[in-house]
Amino acid sequence: MSETVATPKPAIRRGEEIELVLEKFADRGKSLTRVGGYVVFVAGAVPGDRIRAKVFKRKKSFAEARLLEVLEPSPLRTEPRCEYFASCGGCKWQHVDYPAQLDMKRDAVAEALSHQGGFDLEALGIEVRPTLGADETYFYRNKMEFSFSANRWLTDWEIASGEPLDKTFALGLHVPGRFDKVLDLQACYLQSEWSAELVNAVRAFSKENAWDPWDVRKHTGYLRHLVLRTPTHTDEKMVVLVTSREDADRMALFAEFLKRDFPEVTTLVNTINSTPAQTAFGEKMINVFGPGVVHDKLGPHTYEIAANAFFQTNTKQAEKLYEVAAEFADIKPDDLLYDLYCGAGTISLYVAESAEHVVGVELIEEAVANARANAAANGVKNCTFVTGDMLKLFTPEFVEEHGRPDVLIVDPPRAGMHPKVVKQIKRLKPAKLVYVSCNPQTQARDLEQLGDAYRIEAVQPVDLFPHTHHVENVVKLAAT
Repeated sequence: MSETVATPKPAIRRGEEIELVLEKFADRGKSLTRVGGYVVFVAGAVPGDRIRAKVFKRKKSFAEARLLEVLEPSPLRTEPRCEYFASCGGCKWQHVDYPAQLDMKRDAVAEALSHQGGFDLEALGIEVRPTLGADETYFYRNKMEFSFSANRWLTDWEIASGEPLDKTFALGLHVPGRFDKVLDLQACYLQSEWSAELVNAVRAFSKENAWDPWDVRKHTGYLRHLVLRTPTHTDEKMVVLVTSREDADRMALFAEFLKRDFPEVTTLVNTINSTPAQTAFGEKMINVFGPGVVHDKLGPHTYEIAANAFFQTNTKQAEKLYEVAAEFADIKPDDLLYDLYCGAGTISLYVAESAEHVVGVELIEEAVANARANAAANGVKNCTFVTGDMLKLFTPEFVEEHGRPDVLIVDPPRAGMHPKVVKQIKRLKPAKLVYVSCNPQTQARDLEQLGDAYRIEAVQPVDLFPHTHHVENVVKLAAT
């Protein structure tokens, strides 16, 4: 007769409420601890917190739990400044002391290099430098996109107030995980106090004139997005009203309102987006008044920024990021430098003075046009900007035409570089490589694929987005 072996009970079950003490930060702003061999992730918790949580997901080796109550707060906790913190997805880390945020971002970079890239940092003598923090952790953004919605999300404290609330109109930011719900923000600490005043005034103006907000489920409504650009180094201000259709009479009324109540607005643009896509871009842009652009500076250069142009949203921290990239590139006067994924040429122009020539490569034609215009406007004559897909363009023929680079700077999108581009870099093998990334996970993957062609010499995280889990990282590499 065979002996029956009891199946061990799982350490935790889905739907179970458990008490946890969080050990460390994890990816995407969560914190984690371990329970009976499981790693448990909890959003909104802080290392050192003792909490009560409810398990809502359980996989083979990890689980996720929802924070129910903080029983004993961590010393790393601080009081969030914003009253919408519990509901809004804009600043998920306002409850974490800022120095601790910087430590976490350095740890996130180190873990990505270790786990995703497979680098033994200690054995290789690689030390991730402390994160370069921001001097201003609030009101640091030069651009914000707010959404209009016919489906307003009510916070717990709004519901508890007992006051009658209009649920059919909202102007603010989306609730995390809800494409159809928007918080009606009366305050926001990301851009400027002036921006918050304008948002509130636009809301009042729109409701007074009975302009209907976009209903994402029915695909109806006139008002879609409000985009504000407030450059750091100039006093210019841009308002972009994104609507579902063209209406000259309404825009004339809106322009009159801005000129009367907000005369500091230097340009107004009406973008038409008649598609279901929830974006602040559209098929047509109408310059209602002003030049249709604003200007900002990065280092010694001034950039023209159109309504739909990309520009780093934290100007002061972008300058720190580019300083690190320039330092790591260690450019000599006779160096030829390639800047891959160059966008509007901000890095190219920032380092151009130090090099003999810079070749910028970018897929998006409009961005290359901006780069050329920025170079011309700043009198920079040693930059060449080329439009094309990196997979097809970055070839031996391209190198033969433009020259073999001494320095390579890459700043790819969040998805990182295509493996074929990595192979092309390995074949080309310039002496110096600087990798700028907004995603340490894909950056670490690409560095691993470079194999033994390069060695890591320095790693520097930079915080462009305080109170979020996002971090920029710059890696200095030398050919082996």
